[in-house]
Amino acid sequence: MFSNKNLKYKIILILGLIAVSVWYAFPLNKKINLGLDLKGGMHLVLRVDTAQLSKEAKVDAVERAIEIIRNRIDQFGVAEPLIQLQSQEQIVIQLPGVTDRQRAKELIGKTALLEFKLVNDKTEDLSKAEKGGTVEGFDYLKDEDGKPILLGKTASLTGEAIKNAGVSMDQYGLPAVKLEFNEKGIDSFAKLTGEHINERLAIVLDGKVHSAPVIRSKIDAGEAEITHGGGFSPEEANDLSIILRSGALPAPMIIEEERTIGPLLGADSIKSGVKASILGTAMVFGFMLIYYLLSGFIACIALLINFLFILAYMGCFGATLTLPGIAGIVLTLGMAVDANVLINERIREELKSGKSIFLAIKSGYEKAFSAILDSNVTTLAAAFFLFQFGTGPIRGFALTLTVGLLASMFSAIFVTRTIFEVLLLNPKFKNLKMLQLIGETKIDFIGKRVFFYVLSLAVIIIGLTAFFKKGKDAYGIDFTGGQIQEYQFQEPIAIEEMRGLLKEAKISDVSIQQFKEDPRIIMLRTPGDTADTVSQKIKEGFKDNPAQVLRIEKVGPVAGKELQQKAILALSLSLLGILIYVAFRFKHFNFAIAGIIALFHDILITVGVLALTNRQIDLLIVTALLTIAGYSINDTIVIYDRVRENLRLRHKLSLAEVINLSVNQTLSRTLLTSGVTLLVVIAMFFWGGAVLHNFAFSLLVGFISGVYSTVFIASPLVLAWAKRSK
Repeated sequence: MFSNKNLKYKIILILGLIAVSVWYAFPLNKKINLGLDLKGGMHLVLRVDTAQLSKEAKVDAVERAIEIIRNRIDQFGVAEPLIQLQSQEQIVIQLPGVTDRQRAKELIGKTALLEFKLVNDKTEDLSKAEKGGTVEGFDYLKDEDGKPILLGKTASLTGEAIKNAGVSMDQYGLPAVKLEFNEKGIDSFAKLTGEHINERLAIVLDGKVHSAPVIRSKIDAGEAEITHGGGFSPEEANDLSIILRSGALPAPMIIEEERTIGPLLGADSIKSGVKASILGTAMVFGFMLIYYLLSGFIACIALLINFLFILAYMGCFGATLTLPGIAGIVLTLGMAVDANVLINERIREELKSGKSIFLAIKSGYEKAFSAILDSNVTTLAAAFFLFQFGTGPIRGFALTLTVGLLASMFSAIFVTRTIFEVLLLNPKFKNLKMLQLIGETKIDFIGKRVFFYVLSLAVIIIGLTAFFKKGKDAYGIDFTGGQIQEYQFQEPIAIEEMRGLLKEAKISDVSIQQFKEDPRIIMLRTPGDTADTVSQKIKEGFKDNPAQVLRIEKVGPVAGKELQQKAILALSLSLLGILIYVAFRFKHFNFAIAGIIALFHDILITVGVLALTNRQIDLLIVTALLTIAGYSINDTIVIYDRVRENLRLRHKLSLAEVINLSVNQTLSRTLLTSGVTLLVVIAMFFWGGAVLHNFAFSLLVGFISGVYSTVFIASPLVLAWAKRSK
């Protein structure tokens, strides 16, 4: 029998972990942070353009830029911003709750090179410059009112002389920016104004003339004022004073990537994510309780503990919950059932062979362990590369998937076994009833392999032909660059109205999509940044039918290329990792090659179906493909595990007979494990909201293809490779 002493320690450990988890997880609203995609805000990736800087200036240009941007954002008053270095020249900025994108971009990206330059008002020099001639020491340009002006090539004074800047009122009562000079600046400004009385001095910011007043007398008070022809708005004056106080950026900032999520979309995402989670979990729990009865109830307890562990981890480390992260939690619960299904099916087999309930449970856990370990390790490999090469929300998915899988191994193996050990203390506990949908089968899968090879090849060719035919249109803006704008109107509008509005704004090469599920939502795809123009036109053209910005996403061509390279690398390395692990675990390279071919089969089928259904590949789809790669090998490993076992026990059978026997023996659990996970994916597909729709669709196709490839592709290929190696 089991040791009562060990059992006591196990129960104390489980209860202790539950107590600690409750402490760290609750209250949820205080312990877990929401990502930008759930509460709204801006995500920017900026590149510091150091091309024009000297070697000395390049050394710390990015670090100085980060410090200046941080000072600006702190003074702007953003709660819990994230500012960090992403690569040698890239800075990632996240601004929760900020949706005024234009203002934020101005504040963060303005170089703020402030210069005081003397103006040449000589009529002959101005006339010469207007005719195309050059005036030594001066540049010919237009001032704030569009009038020609001759400015000194070199600045008489720069922003380095500024001590402070604040909002004031000019002589007309309009907002202006008041400047205070530092000690060195006071002397320099006094000398400059004293030597050039009755001349004009232009105040130039980033090459734009803001004002050019006449110097009436020497100014030694250490103050100056920036005014604007049309007058600053209070916000503009405040933002400019913040920028000048923080100092000039060492180099121009190029926005490589921008993702602005409106609060309405964030609220909808939370609502949809929670709804899909509840429905998906309810379907999984319902199935387990009905099909496995008492064993199913024990599995449900383990799943709840698993969910609690995930929340505790997030609360303990202050992890950020994203929409893909919610999908990761729900998917983890679906995947966690796999281990329980494998254990329960093994216990069922042991009971059928005539073993006692004690030996059946003991043997069931022991025999299921290797398959559970192998299948989880391969999914963890995919999650690792997702985290390594993914962006914020994708990393959130990878993290929750990893934590969930590790927690599921503990809860499915340790917690459920402990509960069974407690039940075994009762002498009346002698049997374990379960339902059974699929009995013993004797299908000749190997004999039908050629037909299924041809079928798969045909589907892959049709799908890939559609994919390559689409060219760049097969990819989303994450990989090709461009901009997506999504608006929700108060009332549905006709696409033709929107097209006419864009024509008026002279915006061409635009794709317009209206969602059937909600015709109030319009999505625009443009190659360039047109969001400000479109937003303004919508305000003017639809006054009686106002629209809210749901999201604006922009990816530059350089960032798109980098994301594409990262996605390919993540996919390649995860497949290589799975190949090496399977080859190592099963000591046969033909097992690994067959499994990887089946994985490629599933990925190619999914990509082809996406192309045929006009769905574009973006970062979230790549996440789905990596999840498919990690998960679809699970069922293959279960069969491989049984093949390995039968090769030891059935010496008289040929390899073909062993494979056929193994596939038939594990057919019910192959269908059950994938079927239960598909319940979660179906919930995400129908109720997870627009953002997760394509992601869930990809998983749906990939997981179904995974079941098919496990039985009809991977298993027969083991035989084919074995013959070739002979």
